[in-house]
Amino acid sequence: MPTIPIIMPQLGESIAEATLVRILVEPGAQLEAGEDLFEVETNKATMAVSSPCAGRLLQITGQVQTSYAVGSTLASFEISEEDASALGFTEVTQPVIPPRETMPSADSVHFQFDQEDNITSYQPKVEPVVGGLPVPAGATGASYISPRMRARMTELGLNASDLAGIAGTGAGGRVTVEDFENFLRSLEQHRITPASPMRIAVADSMRRSWSRPLATVGSPVMLDALLAHRRRSDPKPGPALYIIRALALALAENTAVAGRLIGSRIVHPRAIDIGFAVEVDDGVLVPVLREVDKTPLVKLVPTYNQLVEQARSRRLPHDMNRPGIATVTNFGTFGIVWATPIPLPEQNLVLGLGAGSKVPHWSDEVNQFIPVTEAELTLSFDHRILDGGGAGRLLARLAQLLQTPEKL
Repeated sequence: MPTIPIIMPQLGESIAEATLVRILVEPGAQLEAGEDLFEVETNKATMAVSSPCAGRLLQITGQVQTSYAVGSTLASFEISEEDASALGFTEVTQPVIPPRETMPSADSVHFQFDQEDNITSYQPKVEPVVGGLPVPAGATGASYISPRMRARMTELGLNASDLAGIAGTGAGGRVTVEDFENFLRSLEQHRITPASPMRIAVADSMRRSWSRPLATVGSPVMLDALLAHRRRSDPKPGPALYIIRALALALAENTAVAGRLIGSRIVHPRAIDIGFAVEVDDGVLVPVLREVDKTPLVKLVPTYNQLVEQARSRRLPHDMNRPGIATVTNFGTFGIVWATPIPLPEQNLVLGLGAGSKVPHWSDEVNQFIPVTEAELTLSFDHRILDGGGAGRLLARLAQLLQTPEKL
């Protein structure tokens, strides 16, 4: 009677491998179509592998708690000529065995067959499809991490993002413990210095932020009115403070934009508290101004200046470290024109101000180009709570508010 392989099925569009977690039948069992043979687990769910038709299970070659690439053989299954024809096995022939030089070594395969068996002993692997890449094409940075690997990483204080540059040799490109240990040994050949607590905190915050679908939009804004108002003011607000106040007023008009999506509900903020980024040694601190929508610009100046000095000296009051609903960062002070800042994990929005420069602008009043000072505003946001149209309207409202700085 014909013998066909029971293979690891494609369990999802992005699934390259799965782990065999449970064997439900014994070799020699006579089975009906659709009976469950194995339970397999991906990084998303546990599913069953079923018999394609009636038949007898000859041999189980898969091993429990072992991961297999999609298409790997898990068992051999004896079926009737009629069922073989219905499944497309009109002519069951000896499978092609790869040349000896391309066969994996005995230490790297999960099982072996004799050459006379009807099913191949060669286990398919996910191979790079683009040459010259330092990691396998399609590698996901250890999307599946075995319990043994996770325990080793926990022991060393590492997380999944630290494995992103390791080329895995396991099934489906998975990073094995051996790959991991080889990577650690290779690090010893490099100069290594300890990261500061500030750098570690920033790295952890950005790693958690990147778990969301983030997007960035940008738009130019004219700063001439803002700069003229600043020259007349005493005390003089910093450019970022104008942006903070304008953002607070815009968010107060539609608090859902700064809300958080929790399950199927949007949680609106109770207060319009805005943070601002201050560069410190080896990191960034984000002090927060409270209820900015209710406080005129002139009254925000002394508080803002004091918080900047306290942040630079690492002496921020404890209550000023509590996060706001958005952050403003003035990366233009470093000569940067455009950037894609990342919002803090507990926030949906971060607004960036680029470096200003003189550009020609068409004036309908004088019917000619005139020089204006212009800078780019960039808004990075959680795409689950805000779309491109809403982000564009928020930037347009900010630009409008900044043209009448005396009202801020």
